[in-house]
Amino acid sequence: MSCLKGLFTSCVVMASVLSCVKAVPISIDKTKVKLPEAAVKESPQSVDTGLHYDRYLREVIDFLEKDQHFREKLHNTDMEDIKQGKLANELDFVSHHVRTKLDELKRQEVSRLRTLIKAKHGVEGGNDIAVDHQALLKQFEYLNHMNPHTFQVEDLDRLIKSATKDLENFDKERHEEFKRYEMMKEHERQEHLKTLDEEGKRKEEEHYEEMKKKHADHPKVNHPGSKDQLKEVWEDADGLDPEDFDPKTFFSLHDSNGDGFFDEQELEALFTKELEKIYDPTNEEDDMLEMEEERLRMREHVMNEVDSNKDRLVSLDEFLVATKKQEFLEPDSWETLEQNQAYTEEEMREFEEQLTRQEQDLSQKAADLHKQREELERQQKQLNAQKIELQQAVEHMERLKTHQVQPPPEMHLEGNAVPESTGHNQPLPPGHQDIPPEQHNLPANQQDLGQGHQHIPQDNQPMPPGHNNQPQDPPQVPLNYNNVP
Repeated sequence: MSCLKGLFTSCVVMASVLSCVKAVPISIDKTKVKLPEAAVKESPQSVDTGLHYDRYLREVIDFLEKDQHFREKLHNTDMEDIKQGKLANELDFVSHHVRTKLDELKRQEVSRLRTLIKAKHGVEGGNDIAVDHQALLKQFEYLNHMNPHTFQVEDLDRLIKSATKDLENFDKERHEEFKRYEMMKEHERQEHLKTLDEEGKRKEEEHYEEMKKKHADHPKVNHPGSKDQLKEVWEDADGLDPEDFDPKTFFSLHDSNGDGFFDEQELEALFTKELEKIYDPTNEEDDMLEMEEERLRMREHVMNEVDSNKDRLVSLDEFLVATKKQEFLEPDSWETLEQNQAYTEEEMREFEEQLTRQEQDLSQKAADLHKQREELERQQKQLNAQKIELQQAVEHMERLKTHQVQPPPEMHLEGNAVPESTGHNQPLPPGHQDIPPEQHNLPANQQDLGQGHQHIPQDNQPMPPGHNNQPQDPPQVPLNYNNVP
């Protein structure tokens, strides 16, 4: 909640003149107090709230604070009224120019969310599925998704309530993340030890214990928010005499945005000196993530002790009341992280079991992916074989077209010449005799006559014993057709 109120108030009061507005008390000897040379503070840098809609939240606040009516209402509204939405009702009275700019900011934010939804949908493999943006926008409670074009009272009310709720859960989520980080670090250390032999394990354990001892060997850490701790800041950071420490002056010096409150970031800045006693980024034994967790623990402790109305802000009155308590004057010793392990043995055991299940799931997914890969490779081989067969079939068809048998050449005959038979030398079936070429031109009755002379030997047939072979070309004997019976 401090970030929300701090954002509103830091936007309203952008700069303050410390020497005029927050004067040094008269009881302090001014000759001994050396105020910083730069009396006029520059506009403070905005601190990231860590919310995914941080930019949208800041831009809305930046434009609202430009409206004089809204700025005055903000000064006169306490945190409970802001939580209940009373401040949101003042949106109806802001200028037209501001309302127009707020409408534009909302349209840009809705467009951004739709882009994120589409990108996430694409990563999850749903490119072929229609995206219901209206339904998915419901998960973003900090704006009215039913009206994506104009910024209404409901939008401001949603933005305030969502930021309040999200910021209240932010520290809890950070603690859980740090706990998982510490358990993972220990898990990896144990896994590394399993890879070593006995001698290697012994050396590694000795080195680990040595680093722990070196980290714990640091100057005393003052109790956060105590008089001793604030006096060190007064002396080292502010350059003032610790004997002249004054709580009201201290508050004015470190209310960096001059809004009359210590917000979370301003409180955390007070603990830098204590953290530097424990952590050095150049030392192997010091973990900077652990330093940020220590800073968070210190800030939460002071908030619990000083923030009486639980609005996650420390007002000047709350601060002055806290400086009169016994805990401020004589605090208990502060136990650092190395004295308070971030997780229990039971939590570590559950974490290990969770990691085992995750590793099994990953192994199963890897096996499934391997099978899918093998199946794809098999299908690819089949496709390659089919492709080769198809290419061979096409090549075969091309060869057939190329070597197709050409038709015989056209023959020119003179007169009544008969072309020579191509099958003259082919063997005849049994019981058939060759007809001499001379009989092809004889009339039919003469051919019959020739067939009647059975004892005339044929060419190339063996003769009976005692007979001489006829010459190959016997003389032609003219036949007397009158002597034929």
